[in-house]
Amino acid sequence: MAGFFKTLFNKVTNTAEIDWDELEADLIGADLGARTAMSIVDELRDMGRKISADDVIATCRQHITEILKDDLPAITPREDGKPAVILVVGVNGTGKTTSSAKLAYLLKNQGHSVMLAAADTFRAAAVEQLGLWGEKLDIPVLKGAHNADPASVCYTAHQKAINDGTQFLICDTAGRIHTRHNLMEELGKIERTISKQDESAPHMKLIVVDATTGSNALAQAKEFNKAIELDGLIVTKLDGSGKGGVAVVIEQELGIPTRFIGLGEEADQFEVFHKEEFVEGIL
Repeated sequence: MAGFFKTLFNKVTNTAEIDWDELEADLIGADLGARTAMSIVDELRDMGRKISADDVIATCRQHITEILKDDLPAITPREDGKPAVILVVGVNGTGKTTSSAKLAYLLKNQGHSVMLAAADTFRAAAVEQLGLWGEKLDIPVLKGAHNADPASVCYTAHQKAINDGTQFLICDTAGRIHTRHNLMEELGKIERTISKQDESAPHMKLIVVDATTGSNALAQAKEFNKAIELDGLIVTKLDGSGKGGVAVVIEQELGIPTRFIGLGEEADQFEVFHKEEFVEGIL
């Protein structure tokens, strides 16, 4: 969000008197959502004095800090030796398949054994893409045939992960249009199928959202959260024009915390989300 707040800082610095409606519109434009934008503006107005650019940034930081949860515990292997199953969901174009591979690489670099399941079987390109990532990163990928039942692919991969003693299984599911009810139902089927071999699985359900899509990302998270209760976000494209406010508004509206962020195309441009770094990076 640094770029946006730098622009806002300069704008306020060079303005004799703040236009409150314009400031509120700017904050909403940063994907912070109307509720947060109004709260920030109300607090600034209540100061009853001339507002500086530093006041604006400090108040924004304070509100964002209050909304975002403290850093969550790191993902660790299960004590019983069974695979921890992570389901990755989201619509096409958000970077879902790439994020699945990057998450696998992050866990591998932490010394864990990882397997990927290419369950986006309706897009041959997605299966191929995940396969290429697997070769590049030296991570096994279980693939299904084109148009194979995604739940079956996840089941087979889970079976193999159990037999091989793999610590983490990451399932890249089909990129679904969140308004298509039957496709959302299929996610429920994947969840039920995975639980057949381990009642506690899947252990984490993550949605990938694109930081540049604003309110669309919130709408997607709402629908996916109805289909399968989500545990966290992976926010991609924070390296580009993405302002990152989407992470704030989704946590405020839905209580879903950001767990990982994608910062670029390379495998290592993927990090655990840290609240303090995010808030400090505002300016």
